[in-house]
Amino acid sequence: MKHNTEKSASVKVIRFCGGREVDIAELWQKIRADAQRIAEREPQMARLLNDVILDRSCLGSALGTRLARKLAREDMSRDELSPLLAGLFRDHPELTCSAAKDLLAIYERDPACDSPLQPLLFFKGFLAISTYRISHYLWTHKRRDLALYFQSLASEVFAVDIHPAARIGCGILLDHATSFVVGETAIIEDDVSILHEVTLGGTGKECGDRHPVVRSGVLIGAGAKILGRVEIGECAKVGAGSVVLSDVPAHTTVAGVPAVIVGEAREDAPALDMDQRL
Repeated sequence: MKHNTEKSASVKVIRFCGGREVDIAELWQKIRADAQRIAEREPQMARLLNDVILDRSCLGSALGTRLARKLAREDMSRDELSPLLAGLFRDHPELTCSAAKDLLAIYERDPACDSPLQPLLFFKGFLAISTYRISHYLWTHKRRDLALYFQSLASEVFAVDIHPAARIGCGILLDHATSFVVGETAIIEDDVSILHEVTLGGTGKECGDRHPVVRSGVLIGAGAKILGRVEIGECAKVGAGSVVLSDVPAHTTVAGVPAVIVGEAREDAPALDMDQRL
């Protein structure tokens, strides 16, 4: 395991999905220290780092600024987006807490990630899931048109399409993230790792619960398609390129088209170990 650290608006310590506590202030200070070092080493990046990190007082403010820079369009300028996002992160610190857990999940599981600053600045999987969290909050508070607007922006900017009504836990790693699609009634629990080109979709035009349920600790390989109201059991593993049409028992590995059980998951929590081998 790597570091565990972090700070948000009015929350000082959060309980991480696996039960351990995380100091939000410590994470924010680490991000600021890394940003300062990069600004001194790469002066061409100083303007970005000052705006997003060094001129901000907390992680929520930084994330709101980064999203405003990435999502600004003719439809809604940065001057309009910035106060909207800043207000949401300020008034609803649970949004920042979830983002902090996602940051740490990436830092701890992705060997290409050297600092929790990197996902905040550069990783579109993290920025896409953060945009989803905004849209989900808006959806559940009867601001559905604005929620759909943010869904559309995330699809356009990050190539990630998550319906704002979907329910997604914390500690989520979207590795590469391109072409990740999640339907309206899908559920993803805590501590799940998902690679690119994964679809959690329906099988027709029926109403009601029609999208997958992914339990905690699951690892879903690149290009997997999970269709219908199937359940991927806790700490299961779905092989790359698989098409899953029926339930997957906990702690098993499935692969193929259609997917079949090929063995037990060797790890206690495949999402944390990120071992793609079957």
